[in-house]
Amino acid sequence: MTFSANTKNELAQSLPESKCCTLAEISGFMRMCGTIRLSGGGRMNVKLITENPASARMFIKMLQSYFGIHAELTISQTKLLKKGHFYELVITSGMNAEQILRETGILGVKEGCNYLMEGIPNDIIKTKCCRRAYLRGVFLGSGSISDPEKGYHLEIVCNSEILANDIKKLINSFGLHSKMVLRKKSYVVYIKEGEQIVDFLNILGAHGRLLDFENIRIVKELRNKTNRLVNCETANLDKTVNASGRQFDSIELIQSIRGLGYLPDKLREMAELRLSEREASLKELGEMLIPPVGKSGVNHRLKKIEDIAEKLKIEEAVKK
Repeated sequence: MTFSANTKNELAQSLPESKCCTLAEISGFMRMCGTIRLSGGGRMNVKLITENPASARMFIKMLQSYFGIHAELTISQTKLLKKGHFYELVITSGMNAEQILRETGILGVKEGCNYLMEGIPNDIIKTKCCRRAYLRGVFLGSGSISDPEKGYHLEIVCNSEILANDIKKLINSFGLHSKMVLRKKSYVVYIKEGEQIVDFLNILGAHGRLLDFENIRIVKELRNKTNRLVNCETANLDKTVNASGRQFDSIELIQSIRGLGYLPDKLREMAELRLSEREASLKELGEMLIPPVGKSGVNHRLKKIEDIAEKLKIEEAVKK
C-alpha cells in the first residue's frame, strides 16, 4: 500500500468533532472529486469518485451525520491497465443534492439562477479548525504524497486556477510555502520540502504517518551525511596522494639534475625526510624535524622545493 493510501486511511479513522468542521471537510472533499449531473426538470445529482475505500466510507458517515442521508455506493474496476478499483458515491436529487451543494458553498444563487462557485467560500473556513478540516477533505479527495524513501513531494490536483490559488493560500496561511504549477490541463498545488510536508501532515492530523515520514527522513539525512563525509575523506585522500606524488617527482628531479646538496640546508633536510618517510603526513613530517615544524611550515618548504624543481625543468628544456 502506498504512503498516500496509508495517510488517507489514517485520516479516515476519525470524524470531525464539530458540525462546522464536518461541513468544511465535506465541502473540501466534494469540491475535489465531485461532478454535478443535471437530469430532467432541472434536477441535480452529484457523483463523487475516489480510489480510496476508507475515504468513501468516511464520507458516507459524514453525509449521514450532517445531512441525514445515505449516499449510494458502487464499486467499479478501472479501465487503465485493468487493475485497481474506484468507489463511486451518488447523491441524488431526492437526497436534496442541490441544497447540499449550496450549503457546502459549491453552488451559489445569483438573480434566481444557480452558478458554480470556483473558489473556497469564506463562510466554510471561518475558523482555524475549519480550515484544517477543509484541507483534510481536499487531500482525501485529490491529494497524494510520494514515498519519502524515494523523494519528498506532496501535491493536490485542481481543475481550476482559482481553486488551486485559494488552496495554496489556505495552506500557506499555516506558515507553509506551497507553490502552484500548470500541468497539462490541471493546476497542481505542491510542496517539496520534507520539513514542510511534515508540518502539513500535522495540520491534517495524520500523526502516525508524520512519525513514519520523520523516521525515514532522519535515516536518509544520516545516510546522506555519512556519504558526504566519506566523499570528503576520499577527496582529501586523493588530494594528499596527488600532492605527495608531485613532491616526490620534484625532489627526484632536483636530485638527478643538481643533487640534493643544491638545496638550502632546511629544504635539503625536508627533501631527504620526505624521501625516507613516503607515507608520513605533513604533521608527522614536521614532528620529525629538529626543531619541530608545524604543518603549514612543512607545506611551505615542500612548495619551495616544487618551485625550484619547476625552474630547473625550464632551464633544462631551454638547454635542449
